[in-house]
Amino acid sequence: MATHKIGYFVGSLASGSINRTLATALIKLAPDTLEFNEIPIRDLPLYSYDYDADFPPAGRALKEAIEASDGILFVSPEYNRSIPGALKNAIDWGSRPWGTNSFARKPTGIIGASPGGIGTAVMQSSMRSVLSFLDAPQLNAPEVYIQFKPEVFGGDGEIKDESTAKFLRHYMDEYGAFVERVLAANAPGHIGDLEPDPDKLSR
Repeated sequence: MATHKIGYFVGSLASGSINRTLATALIKLAPDTLEFNEIPIRDLPLYSYDYDADFPPAGRALKEAIEASDGILFVSPEYNRSIPGALKNAIDWGSRPWGTNSFARKPTGIIGASPGGIGTAVMQSSMRSVLSFLDAPQLNAPEVYIQFKPEVFGGDGEIKDESTAKFLRHYMDEYGAFVERVLAANAPGHIGDLEPDPDKLSR
């Protein structure tokens, strides 16, 4: 069976991010058919269309990493009931300039952990709206909203509760199968608009 390259984003810039811990755990639980590479977002400047004529190195590296990936996994906290600013900024970089949307047709998964009971549900809802606009197919089920408990997640990616490990392993198996389905169904074609609309370039 073919191995697929999965680029993953961690939506928090914090050194002790619980979502980075979750990402480490997910990689360990994933099927052998998935190979993971983190796409860093820390060094990106705030996006402006002023950069569209000449992307900075960090912006070019981000787009190249997305385009080199067979699928994209977002592992992110929820800030103020929405997508963290650093992650949204990275998504904006990856989708521009107009007509060069690097996320188009990439099979995506969204998952996140929070100390609170709703476990990033509202962030994920916001993210689904953004990814729909970007023509990025999404794994819609199973949904995963993790209430992070330190006694369950070890810093090295170890999960100390078997029911949690089983649930997350199932999610990663489903994501792997989803990647297979989307890639098999994707027809050859352009990414984004074939001929960018000049009126949209200066928004």
